[in-house]
Amino acid sequence: MTQNQNNKPIDTIRDGDLKATIWKNLGEKGTFYTVDISRTYQDASGTFHDSHSFSGAELLRVSRLADIAYTEIGIHRQNDRMDAANQEAA
Repeated sequence: MTQNQNNKPIDTIRDGDLKATIWKNLGEKGTFYTVDISRTYQDASGTFHDSHSFSGAELLRVSRLADIAYTEIGIHRQNDRMDAANQEAA
């Protein structure tokens, strides 16, 4: 998988310390999207880290973030199709 060229996410959806980061990628077959879901925490020294494990109590929130990310990716895909159609018409 190749992350987008400028290595910046196209969207980040947050729910407290949980986040879903959406990436636009370019592959051999064209554009595709990936999502990284993580939990941010601060260690004893004050440094922030991301974890990809979740407690049982967090799973419904993770599910909700995944649902929102899925919807957002659908919007981006629709915009990609509209952009492609507009380029063909020009």
